[in-house]
Amino acid sequence: MKTIDISTSTRSQLVDITDKVRKALAESGVKDGLCVLWVPHTTAGITINENADPSVARDILMELDRRIPWEDGYAHSEGNSAAHVKSSLVGCEKTLLIEGGRLALGTWQGVYFCEFDGPRKRQVWLKIVQC
Repeated sequence: MKTIDISTSTRSQLVDITDKVRKALAESGVKDGLCVLWVPHTTAGITINENADPSVARDILMELDRRIPWEDGYAHSEGNSAAHVKSSLVGCEKTLLIEGGRLALGTWQGVYFCEFDGPRKRQVWLKIVQC
């Protein structure tokens, strides 16, 4: 298993980690298989979406904030319930296909670490399996 370390700088942030995942894949030497990404945090997640236009990431965060506001009468005493809800909705795991030594991503797709309770130091765990 490999670990990708991430430092976030704001409360809500999408961090493009596509190049870091590609680097880990290249180092593995695996040509065909699976790449499993796991976020071991309850207030963060991982998603795949467009990485050509940075306004897409801003729009995703804006819409999540609109639908899951920070102040909404939550019972959780730490004040970060909205981040827990966002993490649950986005999810903490993605499995990517590996074909010919490359991630099988669409033309505009990138891998994003989703911070919902930053700024913090975070990790993404990565496991590459040959098939």
